[in-house]
Amino acid sequence: MPAATSAIPSTGRPLWTWGILPALLVCLAAPAFFVLLTPWLGWLLLATGLAAAWWLDRRGEPVDAGIGSSRRPSLLRDLSLIGLGLLIVSAIPLAAELDNAAMLRFTLALGGAVAVPYLVSRFVYRDHGIRFPWRGGGRWTLFQWSWLAAVLVLGWLILPFYFITSGVYLNWPVVDTPDLIARLFVGVGTVGIWDELFFVCTVFALLRRHLRDPVANVLQMIVFVSFLWELGYRAWGPALTIPFALLQGFIFLRTRSLAYVVTVHLLFDAVVFAVLVHAHNPGLLDGWFLV
Repeated sequence: MPAATSAIPSTGRPLWTWGILPALLVCLAAPAFFVLLTPWLGWLLLATGLAAAWWLDRRGEPVDAGIGSSRRPSLLRDLSLIGLGLLIVSAIPLAAELDNAAMLRFTLALGGAVAVPYLVSRFVYRDHGIRFPWRGGGRWTLFQWSWLAAVLVLGWLILPFYFITSGVYLNWPVVDTPDLIARLFVGVGTVGIWDELFFVCTVFALLRRHLRDPVANVLQMIVFVSFLWELGYRAWGPALTIPFALLQGFIFLRTRSLAYVVTVHLLFDAVVFAVLVHAHNPGLLDGWFLV
């Protein structure tokens, strides 16, 4: 049987708990790593956050949610899994590159950031805090299908203006051959899928075991947006990535479906891909976009 995830449902917890502080410190390591590019600060924040979590657990917070237990899971263990993923991702530069070595680095680091915390949780901590609920809450509703269409329309309206007028498309390599265009397509889609596996199914899911859903969503947004910043979504990019990250967390709560949030993300990224090709190859996709 799976281990219990929490003694108290998220909606039954107070909005403020002392567990917010260590969770915030751990999540603030993400902007230290990916925005400020200051590894020592990220390490310090992680160490301080984990020390604070250990202290809270020692003060009387239950340290385990074993099989059949109704006790709250260990804050230290769950934050250590988030920190482990952050350390693995921060081990490589996140500048978008399309050569074989760069794609291999991304595969190993991003794959490891999902796989290693999952394996540690499952086989070392003997816990089930990280799950990947593909189908979730059943068939998609009319509203969900409508939102998929809206994502395409909003992406078509907003993304060309953002990428081209701000010049951030230059953060991605020139794609002017079929091989490079194909590599960009694979890279954008793969990273989009990984985003949901790590930020939603790992970071958000672990935070929800201790914090109210809105608080956990804001904290996972900090990690999500920081990663996207180093990846290339700079200038006024956070004005787009902050609501996107929060919406993805909210949608996952409502649908319980990894398949749906991945579909939303991939549709958005399909527009990103087309805009990058358009920006680097003037005239190739004339008439597709307003900019």
